[in-house]
Amino acid sequence: MARHGRARTLSPPEDIQARDQSGQRITGRLYGPAGAPLVVVLGGISASRFVAGEAGERQGWWPELVCQGGAIDLRRFRVLGMEYAPEDGAGQQAAVTTEDQASRLRILLDQLGVARAAAVIGSSYGGMVGLAFARLYPGRLERLCVISASHRPYPPGVAWRGIQRRIVRLGLASGQAEDGLRLARELAMTTYRTPQEFAARFSARQSGQAPLRFDVCDYLHHCGERFARTMTAARFLALSESIDRHRIEPEGIRTPALLIAVDSDQLAPPEEMQALQARLGGPALLRTISSPYGHDAFLKETQKLSPLLSRFCQEPCHVRQAC
Repeated sequence: MARHGRARTLSPPEDIQARDQSGQRITGRLYGPAGAPLVVVLGGISASRFVAGEAGERQGWWPELVCQGGAIDLRRFRVLGMEYAPEDGAGQQAAVTTEDQASRLRILLDQLGVARAAAVIGSSYGGMVGLAFARLYPGRLERLCVISASHRPYPPGVAWRGIQRRIVRLGLASGQAEDGLRLARELAMTTYRTPQEFAARFSARQSGQAPLRFDVCDYLHHCGERFARTMTAARFLALSESIDRHRIEPEGIRTPALLIAVDSDQLAPPEEMQALQARLGGPALLRTISSPYGHDAFLKETQKLSPLLSRFCQEPCHVRQAC
């Protein structure tokens, strides 16, 4: 049995709060047994601190993987999710970097009295934050898993996100901020997923007359509506720009790393993650999974990710040994 393999008594999920140097609130959520090795789980810009499923409460964004008996086993690990800056209620756009988010994570670890996390697992924007954390605080984690993210933003993604931000700013200027946010999300979904999935899933069948609608457009409209209920325009602009500001020198990261790419990802394609692997200063293992879901595969392909993450969590030395 691996040294992290002993099952422990579960504790109920709980929030933890701290303040950064400017007084801004930082909120995390803890799952799993007290005293167990801590695994930090970070998702995309729309992810929250709610990582696992919770009875009678809101559903987490990765419940199939973060659960009792799951790849990130809540019987054996304590899991920390974190809210990104800026807060939802921020009225003005704030400039924020992945290094800022990494600093917030470090403050939460200090609050918990955790000198060294067993792992940071980051997907999409969370992978960028994980890289920033490993670069800034190398002594604070044992190993790093990065899914669909790299040390720099991919230029086509910068272009798409730039259009999204201009749409949101047009909405703000015209007094229709939520409409702008919805349209930006609709465009984003066409970059998160793949043309192959859209072609297989939709027929471009007409679904309405006034205005003219089609089934694929109805799906995108639903995605935009759902996003606008959980995200403000100012917060979106800050986080979107944070992605495009992201730059990390990988040579300074010596933490053993597992990198997971998706063959159809338009935002963090395998060649970008290969470039990251080649430049990392420590041992790095790259695995590429096949999926029609593109950048959203980290949310959809839980069965393919499960064995990779399970081994990553339970065998701390396998990344180093494999490189």
